[in-house]
Amino acid sequence: MRLVSFDPLRTLGLPGVRALKPEAWFREQEIVRAAEWVLFPAYWQVNALAYAWKKRIFPNVATYHLGHDKVEMTRAFEAAFPRHTPRTLILPNEAWAREQVLDELSFPFVAKDRRNSMGRGVWLVGGRADWRAYHEHRDELYVQEHLPIDRDLRVVWVGDQVLTAYWRVATEGAFYNNVAQGGAVVFGGVPAEALSFAEQVATTLGLDHAGFDIAWVDGYPYLLEFNVRFGTRALEEQGISPVPAMLSWLERRSDSPIEPDRPLWPRAG
Repeated sequence: MRLVSFDPLRTLGLPGVRALKPEAWFREQEIVRAAEWVLFPAYWQVNALAYAWKKRIFPNVATYHLGHDKVEMTRAFEAAFPRHTPRTLILPNEAWAREQVLDELSFPFVAKDRRNSMGRGVWLVGGRADWRAYHEHRDELYVQEHLPIDRDLRVVWVGDQVLTAYWRVATEGAFYNNVAQGGAVVFGGVPAEALSFAEQVATTLGLDHAGFDIAWVDGYPYLLEFNVRFGTRALEEQGISPVPAMLSWLERRSDSPIEPDRPLWPRAG
């Protein structure tokens, strides 16, 4: 099975992979078009690969399309899991909409940018001054109720299985749970129901590579978001590699096995 990877670090250890730089994809299109799978393309490559060249990509198209944009992601959550989505308002940045937000949500609430990760582009709005600072230079409003938590769950999903799960705990008095923002990783004590819920979300939405962020409030899960390219620091601390799960998933969905000892790419001439 011929594999092309545009993110060699994430596919390190996967047999039979040809690594390419995203900017070289068109110059090397014979290699790309001959591949059975294209792994971890940049988002701007996805539509051309999937729809023009009919390539199978990993993560899949649903994962990329929903994971690229928090607004579209939240709308999908609201459609499929309305009782597990925090109260959310997505509105144009107009006077009537700003008033609607203040009518429907009490301080503090959470405001977000539609595209960002690692805790960037997320703010706790504690009053009118914070609210003005958020909406002053934006075309749209994306706000959610603030849930009473000091930690959330990260559930890592690869292929068709939960790979691991852990708590991300904010420092005392802090808003952010993200590890990149100073949150601590705590293993153990993850409710089995949270893992079952993540599996339900992934299978319902057709996702095959996601780091879910789930708020656990009085024994009830709320979907915050998922990341397509989730951090791997906590996996490394546990000695867990996503490669075996990835390999199993690709092999089960492929027409031919991965044979690392077989020459995969013919020499020119």
